[in-house]
Amino acid sequence: MATIDTQQFGTLQYSDDAIFEFPEGIPGFEHARHFVCVERPSLRPITFLQSIDDPGVCFITLPAKAVEPDYELDLAREDLRALGLAQMEQSLACLAIVCMPQNAAPTANLLGPVVLSRETMRGVQAIREDTKYSAVHPLKTNRTEPHSNVADATAATGETAC
Repeated sequence: MATIDTQQFGTLQYSDDAIFEFPEGIPGFEHARHFVCVERPSLRPITFLQSIDDPGVCFITLPAKAVEPDYELDLAREDLRALGLAQMEQSLACLAIVCMPQNAAPTANLLGPVVLSRETMRGVQAIREDTKYSAVHPLKTNRTEPHSNVADATAATGETAC
């Protein structure tokens, strides 16, 4: 197993067959093209996308349907090509990147979800051409609980802002 020293998880072990390649990178992070998914059972459904290329890059994500149950994924042809697919597959994971501003409520990017193909082990940030969804979709949190899963994830990773 390979290892990487990360800011969020310390030394992280991963297997080469668990790496998702982002051929175009993620906008703003084009240098980071290889990611692994990190899950912590106590924080489900949160998944962390940890860069293998840059140990300081880690995204907090949620399944788009966990944020918006009626979410409809729309992929452009170039996104399908980047994923190495001829058509949409059922095995695609669609994740919304979570933003945790210091003085505002957390939001999720439903306008540009991260799409992962388990078949090709490729990923892309699929920015929609329409405006059906927002890049700053408010997350509903239960304020009566001492901590929400998103707040717990923020504490676990040290992330406080996008």
